[in-house]
Amino acid sequence: MGIKTVFTTGEAAKICKVSQQTIIRCFDSGQLKGFRVPGSRFRRIPRDSLYTFMKENNIPTDALESGKRKVLVVDDDKDLVELLVDVLEGDGRFETRSVNNGFDAGMMVKEYKPDLIILDVMLPDINGKDVCVRVRSDKALETVKIVCVSGIVEEDKIEELRHAGANEFLAKPFETEKLIELICRLLEIESFV
Repeated sequence: MGIKTVFTTGEAAKICKVSQQTIIRCFDSGQLKGFRVPGSRFRRIPRDSLYTFMKENNIPTDALESGKRKVLVVDDDKDLVELLVDVLEGDGRFETRSVNNGFDAGMMVKEYKPDLIILDVMLPDINGKDVCVRVRSDKALETVKIVCVSGIVEEDKIEELRHAGANEFLAKPFETEKLIELICRLLEIESFV
């Protein structure tokens, strides 16, 4: 699976960081060139016309250039981090960064602006819940999705994490396919199943 060449209006909206309605309006007014899927009302936007549209409207094109979703892996288990980075990078739709503690996570989230964070709940320095709270308190990061992973699966703890801003929770050990599926669902990527 190489870089995507055709986008849905939802995907285009995400890349341009505008609402889907805006993309549809630009599409319907002819500002954004594309085509409709024969026999349906679905609009599709080829990569080159999305690029042109972004250039004309001074929208940074780096999201399109890489075309990959950014995932930040936060875990102090080096082997697991290595495995997750391998799996995600090997998938071709993601680029990754990884850190081993909550402090670095806080710094990296601001700098890297990931689309999604895979967050170990039991970090050496701060609790994963605090990382969630910190990410959620930053307006610039409100679209970031957070998947918490932990060997501890007490219902009330999971509930606390959700309240703190986690989108999903995965109990360790988990299958990497399950994680990818979850990431695809959260980031609204079509999963190849």
